[in-house]
Formats: sequence, C-alpha cells, structure tokens
Amino acid sequence: MPRTPTALLSPADQERRRSLRVMKGVALGALVFMAVLFVVAFITQERIPAMAYVRAAAEGGMVGALADWFAVTALFRHPLGIPIPHTAIIPKRKDEIGRSLGEFIETNFLEGSVVRAKLESTKIAATAGEWLRDPEHAELLAREASAIATGILGALSDDEVQDLITDLAREHLLSPEWAPTIGGWLERVVDAGAHHGAVDLGVDSLATWLHANRESFSGLVSRRLPSWVPSVAMRLVDDTVYNEAVKFIDAVQRDAEHPARHAIDRYLTRLAGNLQHDPATIGRLEDAKSAIFDSPRVRELAAEAWNTAKAGLLKGLADPDSALRRRVTAALIEVGDRLVDDPALQARVDARVADAAVFLVDRYRHDIASIITDTVEKWDPAETTEKIELMVGRDLQYIRLNGTIVGALAGLVIFTIAHAVLV
Repeated sequence: MPRTPTALLSPADQERRRSLRVMKGVALGALVFMAVLFVVAFITQERIPAMAYVRAAAEGGMVGALADWFAVTALFRHPLGIPIPHTAIIPKRKDEIGRSLGEFIETNFLEGSVVRAKLESTKIAATAGEWLRDPEHAELLAREASAIATGILGALSDDEVQDLITDLAREHLLSPEWAPTIGGWLERVVDAGAHHGAVDLGVDSLATWLHANRESFSGLVSRRLPSWVPSVAMRLVDDTVYNEAVKFIDAVQRDAEHPARHAIDRYLTRLAGNLQHDPATIGRLEDAKSAIFDSPRVRELAAEAWNTAKAGLLKGLADPDSALRRRVTAALIEVGDRLVDDPALQARVDARVADAAVFLVDRYRHDIASIITDTVEKWDPAETTEKIELMVGRDLQYIRLNGTIVGALAGLVIFTIAHAVLV
C-alpha cells in the first residue's frame, strides 16, 4: 500500500511515523529474539534438558508474536500482500467507519441535554466579560472587527449598493401611498390643536421680518401706479400698505381667535380630508413624490451620500486613534464591565447562549455529524489507513510485544504442567 510522502505530513505526523517505526523494530526484534532462542534451545535440549523449557517458552513467544502481528496488520492491510478474507479492514470499511463515527458523535455529543449541561456549568458571560473588560483585549477585538468591516466594505460594489438603496427606497418609500398617511397624521394634529405652535412661529417670524424689512415695501405698489400720480401720494400708498400689513400681523399675534387663524384651521382640515379621500389631491402628491425621487439630482445626492459615508467609515476603521475606533473599544469595555458586575445580565446571557446552542444542535445535529461522514468518504483509502495507523499504530505495536511475552509465559506454563503430569 503506498505511503504518504513525508513532505506532506505535518511535523506531529512525522514524529508519530518515527515512533511507529521504532516500536515496529522493537516488536520485530522480540520475534527474532524468540526465533533465535528457539533454535539455540532446540539444538541444545538433548545435552541440556533444562533448555526444553526455554524452547517451549520460545515457541509460545513466536506463536504469540506472529498471531498478534497478523491481527494488527490485518487492520490496515493484507498480511504479506495475500488477500486473506477479513483483512485490510480499515481500507475496506472506511465509509462504514466514518458513518459509525458520525453516528457516535451525533448520539453521544450532539444531544441537547448534554450541550445544555456543559454550557450551564461554564460561566460564559462572566468569562467573556473578564476577558473583554481588559482594554488590550477590547482593542484587539475592535481591531479585528474593523478589519472584517473594512473587508466587507471593500468587497461591496458601489453600483450594487446604490441599486439596492434605490430598490429599497422604491419598495418602502415610493410604492406605498403617502397622501392617506399624511392626511391622517395632519387630521390628528389639527384636532389636537398641535399645529397652533407652528402657526404662532410662522406669524412671529413674519412679524420680525416685516419690522426689519420696511424698505422692501418701497415701490411695491407705487411702481404700478400711473406716472402722473405725485410722488408724495406714491410714498403714502407704500407706507399705507406696509402699516396695514404690520397691523394685520400684530392683530393675528395678539388674538388667538383671529379670523385668519380660523381660516388656517379650516384650510388644514380641508387639506387633511382631501389627502385621505380626494383622488385628485392624492394623485398630485404622489406625482410630486415620484418626480422628486426620480430626479437625477436626487440620485446623484444618494450616490454622493453613500460614497461619503463609505469613505468616512473606511478612514475611521483604519485609524486606531479615530473617534469610531475609540468608541467601539469603549463600548466593548463597558459591555465587559456589565457582564462581570451584573449577575442578572450574566444569567440572561448564559441562558440565551445555552438556548441558542441547544436549538442549533437539535436542528442541525445530523448535518454537523455528516461533516465527519462526508469527510471520511472523500478520503483515499490508503491515506485514511495511513492517518489512522499513525495515530494508533505505536500503541498497537505494544500488543505485539505483549503477545510475545505472554505467549512465551503461556508456552512455558503449558510445557511445565504437561511435563509434570506426563513424566
């Protein structure tokens, strides 16, 4: 059977191969020693009767050594290359061994009660909190998270992200009708009188503007009068218009029941009803909405916003001293402190982790165990045999050595008993 090249083995496997060869040499040496001892004893037993005992021990040792060599070798390959039935067990039954191992793992380890008991005995939240509250550990986690986030952002296509944003905006902003929702909201605002503050703000702002911009009324009306009207009359008309505007705004400011205020209330009430029930008003609002979102300038602004946000994130993630990295690190330290100092939070986290682990195990236990089965099935039989032999072969050579010793003792005992009974 071909061997895996040494260059492809890990350092640990190379050390196991060396140890295996040493133990094979020891076991073979024991067999050779028993064979030599048998020859010497067989030749000298006529002259030295005691050598018959040595011969019996050597015979038993050789038998035990050969029997155990056959048994150990039969696990991995055909002894002496002869295709004897029920030999080369591991390469022939590799797939079955993999399935049995997967079933064993699934039945005895991937079981909800076993996982829950193990997790409940482990203080996951407290341990994680102790680790996380260390600033060096928090910084390490923030650095690794930043690297992952940077990789994700770098892998994202700007065009695809913009298309995704556009699709989401169309699905959640453009497709639903805004008018009924806005109309219902406006109706509740008007019924509650919550709009009065906005009206007051508008009136106050207009009054402030009027007092500060009297010159804006110069010529506002007079320039539309005939040229033969005296200039004094023109100024009088402009001043009158300005003074009346100021008086009107002052009156609206002082009187909460001013007709203008009631007119605004009636207009807003009518607008709220039209937004909910008038198809023409609803259509105009929807058309305006679509025109705004379909505007090329809005698309450009959305693209610029994404590019700016992405560039800012990449810069903040790359700089260890950035405000973003410092905040992430501080947040992680704070989480660690809470996990350590808050027993109730510890209990909740531990319970959630246990529940999640049990759910995953119960739902995917077969899929997890199938990783072992599928992996073993993909292995080459020779490579599988090599891997298993490197793992357990050294210990199996002790069986050969022990078989040699036990066989020698058994041969000696049997010969001694037989000699004592028959002689």
